[in-house]
Amino acid sequence: MKNEDTSLINSLTEMPLDETTADRLAEVFKVFGDNTRIKVLWLLLDKEFCVYDIAEALDMTQSAISHQLRTLKQARLVKARRDGKNTFYSLDDDHVKGILEQVLTHIKEQ
Repeated sequence: MKNEDTSLINSLTEMPLDETTADRLAEVFKVFGDNTRIKVLWLLLDKEFCVYDIAEALDMTQSAISHQLRTLKQARLVKARRDGKNTFYSLDDDHVKGILEQVLTHIKEQ
């Protein structure tokens, strides 16, 4: 483990997790707890898509996808970009991609 990683872990374990932060972490993990939202996030790993394309790829209605995207956006896991009449969605930042990749690595280790 790198020294930077060790010092970050040490600083995190030395400070208690306050109730507000624990609640926010739990809310984010709840969002990750839905199969459809995971599929949407997976589609957005390296590319942005509009609602229509996501709905087609997952064989779902645009309404259902819009609902999931709203939840993901509220959790700051995806962001939206308007281009004319279309809205394109992508992962909010590389941290989201990292979370998905880390959990996938963890699952494949078992």
